[in-house]
Amino acid sequence: MKKFLTFVCMLVCILGLTACGKDSGPTEYEQYKMQNAQQLAVQEVDLFNQLANADASDFFEGYTAEEIAYICGANWGFESDGYAVIKAVDSFISARKSMGNITGIGNAQVKIDDKQIIVDVEVIGEKKNATAEVIMSNDMFYKLESAALNPISSMGELMGGAALNTVIGMGTVFAVLILISCIISCFRIIPALQKKAQQRKTAKTEVSSVTETEDAAEQISEVSESEDDTQLAAVIAAAVAAYEGSAGADGFVVRSIRRRR
Repeated sequence: MKKFLTFVCMLVCILGLTACGKDSGPTEYEQYKMQNAQQLAVQEVDLFNQLANADASDFFEGYTAEEIAYICGANWGFESDGYAVIKAVDSFISARKSMGNITGIGNAQVKIDDKQIIVDVEVIGEKKNATAEVIMSNDMFYKLESAALNPISSMGELMGGAALNTVIGMGTVFAVLILISCIISCFRIIPALQKKAQQRKTAKTEVSSVTETEDAAEQISEVSESEDDTQLAAVIAAAVAAYEGSAGADGFVVRSIRRRR
């Protein structure tokens, strides 16, 4: 048993030592590609700066993406996606508003990420510096896939932006809370309004019932008066017939009856 445990421990130690290796870093071919990508990225950043100074965004409106890619290959000597060039120039024009004119280009850092080569170029401006990110295809053509100029914000600007976001967030929260409290306060008014509406409905019902009762009473009174007048007319006709000595009251017609006090 002890020999078996010793064998297992030795095997685990050997496997552990094999896992401890030193990173060999990029190969010689990868270093060659990184150097070429770095030089090409610096040239492209300088070109995009010149196009931004000339405000070439209007110039690109008359060409398709394929035509722009052809112009880049024929005139400027690099493969590109036409849309990537348009976006890059727009990004440089937009960044110049906050960083001013570009006065120089600094160091560049290159890394290979699977099928892409990413180059970060330091760009020096009058007001603030920026970082130009240039992404190329990881092949022999170094095709430009994307490029953008990102101004570097100072600590004060970052703190100001964070404070503004905090104020907006807290203001939104308080506004929603105030709205909810107003809605909750309306719950006390709603029952009172419902009660008043019910009272008005009840009063209308009572008035309509009273009106109907009065109308029925008037109709009954009119019927009773008409029946009384009919009986009274028959009695008067019989009395007149008896006074005249007639056998019946068929020949007498009572046209109207006037009451006297």
